[in-house]
Amino acid sequence: MADEPERPDVPQATVVPRSRARISVVWIIPILAAVVAIGVAVQRILSEGPTITIIFKVAEGLEAGKTFVKYKDVNIGQVTAVQLSPDFKQVEVKAKIAKSAEGLMVEDAKFWVVEPRITLSGVSGLGTLLSGNYLGFEAGSSAKKQRTFRGLDVPPVIIGGQAGRQFVLKAASLGSLGIGAPVYYRSLQAGQVIAYDLSADGKALDVMIFVNAPYDQYVNPGARFWNASGIGVTVGAGGVDVRMESLVALIAGGVAFDTPPFAPKAEPAAANTVFTLYSDQATAMKQPESVARHFVLYFNESLRGLSVGAPVTLLGIQGGQVTDVGLDIDPATFSLRGRVEIVAYPERLVASLQAAQTTAGQALIGSTMKRHTFFERMVEDRGVRAQLQTGSLLTGQLFVAFDYHPGAPKAKVDWSQATPVLPTVPSTLPDIEAKLTGIIAKVDKLPWEAIGADVTKVLVNLNQTLEGANKAVGRIDADVTPDLKATLDELRRVLASADGMIKNELNTALAEARRVLATADGTLKNQVNTALEDLRRAIATADGVLKDTDGTLLGKNAPIQAELRDALQEVARAARSLRDLTDYLERHPESLIRGKD
Repeated sequence: MADEPERPDVPQATVVPRSRARISVVWIIPILAAVVAIGVAVQRILSEGPTITIIFKVAEGLEAGKTFVKYKDVNIGQVTAVQLSPDFKQVEVKAKIAKSAEGLMVEDAKFWVVEPRITLSGVSGLGTLLSGNYLGFEAGSSAKKQRTFRGLDVPPVIIGGQAGRQFVLKAASLGSLGIGAPVYYRSLQAGQVIAYDLSADGKALDVMIFVNAPYDQYVNPGARFWNASGIGVTVGAGGVDVRMESLVALIAGGVAFDTPPFAPKAEPAAANTVFTLYSDQATAMKQPESVARHFVLYFNESLRGLSVGAPVTLLGIQGGQVTDVGLDIDPATFSLRGRVEIVAYPERLVASLQAAQTTAGQALIGSTMKRHTFFERMVEDRGVRAQLQTGSLLTGQLFVAFDYHPGAPKAKVDWSQATPVLPTVPSTLPDIEAKLTGIIAKVDKLPWEAIGADVTKVLVNLNQTLEGANKAVGRIDADVTPDLKATLDELRRVLASADGMIKNELNTALAEARRVLATADGTLKNQVNTALEDLRRAIATADGVLKDTDGTLLGKNAPIQAELRDALQEVARAARSLRDLTDYLERHPESLIRGKD
């Protein structure tokens, strides 16, 4: 078959080119629609922002299609999905960000859930009560783009763009400070705590604070920060000192700062400057001492109540403090004794001198020889000694007082030692305690039982006496009172009779005297007036006698009746004499001029 020749009668196929077909008008509309759809899709792709993923521990209040992403209260995106992570330990939140905010999605951008929060430092997120929770956003400063972020568990205290500066405080312990705790400047809230963490070496805490403008200009390199949390109570030799910055600081804690008066003036500190956080204001504002001298004191008595930091005074002026309290063995007697190390600040004592003596005091500080000579004179000649004294009876705290003790034994200061030893004298507290103990012992020896028995007997006798007195009073009331009443009635009757009789006689005498005065000359008037004065005195005496007498004197056959009768007779005679004188003057009126023949 393969070698069989071709047959000539078989027709051969010819290739005819195909004619070109024309596009129908019907396809124009679908083609145009497809082109428009492709353009819209491209435009939408080009106008849409990125889709980011935010990882949270929990997604409380977040819902796909309802929760927005806000920056400066402007919607810049919306949550599109909320789902668990592949390991089921976290929540992945997908959010579609607007094209206009695409440039904000950088490496150090921050996201957090905004919801109503009530803390000790304030209330935030109240607007979400109506609109629901949303995602807060803070722009970063990095130029590197990023699409996956880790959400913050707690909203940041300071939002970017707020005027002010951030600083770092080194603290030994955090105390009651927390994020959002206020920062005070002269009791005005000037900022707040924004974060804290352990330092790199793990031996301290780094507390980050933000001080708002314009208060940040008062933070200079010499500023001091201290913990103003709660109530500061200091119990020492000076008594009890209570300090509180504010009610918020009492509850939520706080930090305060100020510049001490001795610090030099300086420009404001740069951002992120590191400062020391002191435990209290007194420690923070304490002026550093450029000159300090250490001494040792030995006491053969109890050191209970003496603590490190207790003041050391010279004639009542504080010039140092106690730096160590311990025990020591006396090499001479091999007995234990108290050892107290103190530090003296001569500059404080020089500051207490008058202005004219400041130069001499500075010379003593600068010259070692002069200082030693001065101390030797004070110790040897003037008897200056150290003594433990009570600073407060309430707390029982002790302090070291240097004062004059002329009767103290002689002593010298050995300046060759590294830490010189200053002489001391015993305090008066042990003597007082010994005397009190002796008094209490004597009181305990009193025979309290015998004294109680004697007191009981005395009370029994007193009760019996009172019962007898009650009985006597009853008898007097029953027997004596009626007779006394009758006597008083008789006395009133007698006084009334005597008073009427005397009044009649006296009225008669006074009438005669008035008649004489009406006709008498000036010279005679003086004589008559004198007589009348005598008469009045006699009447007053008689009236007083009558008023002061009782029923016994005016009774029947009483001696005063005779004397009263005689006095009335004298009054009658005086009246008759006056009557005779007036009769004579009527008969011989010329006698007023020429006198009696």
